Amino acid sequence: MQSVHTGPAVGLLAQTLLLAALAASVGLGALGWTVGLVTGLFTAIALTRGLRNSGAQRLGPADWVTLARVTLIGGVAALVAQSLTAPISTMVLVALSVCALLLDLVDGWVARRTDTVSELGARFDGEADAFLILVLSAYASGIVGWWVLAIGAIRYVYLVAGWVLPWLRRRLPPRYWRKVVAAIQGIVLTVIAADVLPLVASELLALVALGLLGESFGRDIWWQWCRRHEPASAAIAESQEHAPKPEVHRLG
Repeated sequence: MQSVHTGPAVGLLAQTLLLAALAASVGLGALGWTVGLVTGLFTAIALTRGLRNSGAQRLGPADWVTLARVTLIGGVAALVAQSLTAPISTMVLVALSVCALLLDLVDGWVARRTDTVSELGARFDGEADAFLILVLSAYASGIVGWWVLAIGAIRYVYLVAGWVLPWLRRRLPPRYWRKVVAAIQGIVLTVIAADVLPLVASELLALVALGLLGESFGRDIWWQWCRRHEPASAAIAESQEHAPKPEVHRLG
C-alpha cells in the first residue's frame, strides 16, 4: 500500500516547494497559495484513486514526468489566481507554461521507450492538458476578452453534458488530432499570456485556436450522436477496431 501513496505524496510535496519558491522569488499571496495547494491536494487524491482503481502499484516512468508537469501547472494556476489581486511576473508564468508544454512531449516518448503505456497514464496526461488550457484561458481572458474562456471551459462543459446525455459518455476511438489541437491551445494561450503581440494578432490566434477546438469536439460529438442508439458494447468494439497499437496510443 505504501508504494501506491508514494507518487501522490511526492507530487504534493513538490507542489508545496514550488509555491514556496514562487513566494520567495516573485511573491505569492494567500489566494495564490490557496489555489496552488488545492491543485496539489486534488492531484494527490485523484492520482491515489486512479492508482487504486487501475490496480497499479506505483507510477510508471512517464507518469512521473506527467506529475512534474502537473506540478508546474499548479504553479501557473497559483500565479493566475494571484493576478486577480496583484501584479505578477508574466515572465515566470510563461516560463512555467513553456516547461509544462515541453514536458508534454517528453512523457509520451518516455512511455513508448519504456513500454509503460497505460490507460491511467493517458488519462492523467489528458487531464493535465485540460487544466493547463483552463488556467491559461483564464489569464488570457484579461488580455483578449472574456470569450477566450470558452477555450478552457469547453472540455468541462462537455463532461458535465455527459451526465445529462448518456450517449456523450460513449468511448471514442483514439485520434491523434485531439492531441495536436490540445497542444495548439496551450501554445497559443501561452503566446497570448506573454503579451508580446498586438491585440488584434492575439485575438486572431485565439479565434483560430477556438475554431480548431470546436471542430475537434464537434467531430467527436457527431460520432457519438450517430451511434446514440447502438448498444454500448458495439460502440466499444468499434472503438477498439480503430485503436492504434498500445505503444503508440499515448502520444506526446
